[in-house]
Amino acid sequence: MAVRTLKDLLADGVEGRGVLVRSDLNVPLDGGQITDAGRIIASAPTIRQLVEAGAKVIVTAHLGRPKGEPDAALSLAPVAARLAEELGRNVQLAGDVVGSDALARAEGLTDGDVLLLENIRFDPRETSKDDAERAQLAAALVELVGDDGAFVSDGFGVVHRKQASVYDVAKVLPAYAGDLVATEVDVLAKITGDVEHPYAVVLGGSKVSDKLAVIEALAPKVDTLVIGGGMAFTFIKAQGSPVGDSLLQADMIDTCKGLLERFGDVIHLPHDIVVADKFAPDASTSIASTADGFDEGMGLDIGPGTVERFAAVLTGAKTIFWNGPSGVFEFEKFAAGTRGVAEAIAQATANGAFSVVGGGDSAAAVRALGLPDEAFSHISTGGGASLEYLEGKELPGLSVLEV
Repeated sequence: MAVRTLKDLLADGVEGRGVLVRSDLNVPLDGGQITDAGRIIASAPTIRQLVEAGAKVIVTAHLGRPKGEPDAALSLAPVAARLAEELGRNVQLAGDVVGSDALARAEGLTDGDVLLLENIRFDPRETSKDDAERAQLAAALVELVGDDGAFVSDGFGVVHRKQASVYDVAKVLPAYAGDLVATEVDVLAKITGDVEHPYAVVLGGSKVSDKLAVIEALAPKVDTLVIGGGMAFTFIKAQGSPVGDSLLQADMIDTCKGLLERFGDVIHLPHDIVVADKFAPDASTSIASTADGFDEGMGLDIGPGTVERFAAVLTGAKTIFWNGPSGVFEFEKFAAGTRGVAEAIAQATANGAFSVVGGGDSAAAVRALGLPDEAFSHISTGGGASLEYLEGKELPGLSVLEV
């Protein structure tokens, strides 16, 4: 895929020019406090380079899923403060998206200034299915940077969305891929091309349906496909074992049977499960064999025997892609499975494997468990975008950058 990059833009010169940057700053919050600043940290280098080159930088991003109108709980105010800390300079926050405050602040920018627009999803046109409505918002964003402006797409976590600040602005302004997006594409291309074997993929999370397309795409190419998390129970049920009150997609049982028939030689399912009497951090627990199953309680993590089996497979791999936790890692009692998988992948990486953590909850788990980012070859900032890339889908936010 041939695209213009940040390096090309900097070579053209940005001093005194307005540059609109679409970043992915969608970080988790708890009581208004950022619990994982990974995406802000990953977005800062592109912004910093533009600032140091004298651009007037206007950043647009979303947070959460507001319903197309302002929501104080989803304001980017804490993000602006954390981004300022990361950049070591003031970051203004506009009081609106493309309204009078954003316009006034944009007009007042001097070389090297940074302005963060308020949550782009406060404007319903951002996610509209109507091309004309999105184009209208894109035109308003373009007005903020002026006739000689440029657009840098640096939010990999949203490139699978056909949205105004991702897709439509790139059709109007000279568009470039930021360093984060360029790196993500290079990494994902590496694990979909001629990879080094053994190649292991680890999938978790709650729903089989969310991962079905990536299973179909990768199962024929990998040596090992490890399945954990809530989605594992639909596979276990497909094998004929009861799973109590565990997460289950009944309408996917026949699909899982078919997958096991076709790819049973590479699919690895849990052999034992940590069963809880309730969904709570203080739940009483027991260990159940998946061969026998269990009639009561709910599975909230893979068991210790499964951790050992999965680790044995993963530590010998040379290429690894991981997307989705193995259990409810947010509760300490049910974090051992995800920790064991993460540590096995880290060990494989130390042994020379190329490992990719596919963003989303997997990236959050790495940090929540206290593992260093450096223990993995690459931690993606885009869970959904990573999966759709691996599925072979066209990502609108990338295709629009092609020259």
